[in-house]
Order: sequence, then structure tokens, then C-alpha cells
Amino acid sequence: MKKILFASILTLSILSCKENKSQDNDIVAKAAENTESSMPIKRLSKTQDIFNGIYYEKIKNDDEIKKVDEKISLMQEDAHKMQGIYSSVISNSEDYYLIAKNEAKSINDSVLRKEMIKLIEESSDKYDLKVQKIKELKHKINRNKQSIYSLYTAFKIRKTLPEIEKYQKTHPLKTDSLNQFINKQNQLLEELKN
Repeated sequence: MKKILFASILTLSILSCKENKSQDNDIVAKAAENTESSMPIKRLSKTQDIFNGIYYEKIKNDDEIKKVDEKISLMQEDAHKMQGIYSSVISNSEDYYLIAKNEAKSINDSVLRKEMIKLIEESSDKYDLKVQKIKELKHKINRNKQSIYSLYTAFKIRKTLPEIEKYQKTHPLKTDSLNQFINKQNQLLEELKN
């Protein structure tokens, strides 16, 4: 008996849903109005976010900004390469001193062991003095790199913020369609409860 009653209610609900389907389509159609845009607000690839998508669309026809953009990118790449070259030389030398000192500790003859450790430490100390200036310069390059990136980000925000605001104005978010859709859902919920 319960199965027949349930089947009847389910059938009635489906039939009433079909009648309301055209009304629901109207609600969805109203919600979808004005969602098309002539503005290039989009992601240009799977790896590009909307912020960078807007920026690159904005500058694609501006040769002057493109030149500045390329200059910034090249400068950042070159800074990374410069730091990498010097970091490699410094870390190789530091690795050498660490390994050599550990190897020297394994020498059985205590006099020879102390002599080798002293030689390694003297050489390491001289090298540390030599690279201190290089480390300071690398630090300055890193600070400049961060400053360039910060100013570049601020520049991109200034260029893209007006575009997203225009996009928002052309796509007002009205609540009418959502409220109507919620009312339809509530009606269906009431039918199912009864």
C-alpha cells in the first residue's frame, strides 16, 4: 500500500515538474541575461588566472607597455640566473670544506689530523672573507628583484582594476531570478512533504 501511495506521489510530482519546467526555464533565462560580454574578461589558458588574463588582454595592443613588460621579465630572469651562478660556486666551495673537514676527522694520525683540519679551516676562513662582499651584493640583487616585482604587481593592478569594475557594471547581480528559483524549490519541497 505504501509503495502504491509513494509511486502515485512521485508520478504527480514529476507531472507537476514538467508543467513548471517552462516556468523554470524562464527563470534561468532571466538569470542568464547580460552574462555575455564584449570585454576580454577571461582566462587565456588553463594555467593563467583571470588577473593575468585581463592584464595581457589589456596590454596586447600597447607596444610601449609590452616593451616594459618584456624588460621586467628579462631583468627578473637575469637576476635569477646571476644569483644561480654565484650560488653554485659558493655552495660547491662550502660543500667541499664541509666534506674535507669530515674526511680529515677520519685520519688516524692525530698530529696529521689536526694539521689537515687547521689547513681546511684557514682556507675556509679566507674564502668566507672573499665571498662576504659577493653575498652582500647577491642580497642587494634579491631586494631589488623583490622591489621590481612589487612595483610591477602594483602596475598590473592599476591597469586591470578598472576593467574588472567595468565588467561588474555590465553584469549586475540581480536577486529576482534567485528568489523566484528558491520559491520553486520550496513549492516542490512542500509537495514532496505532503
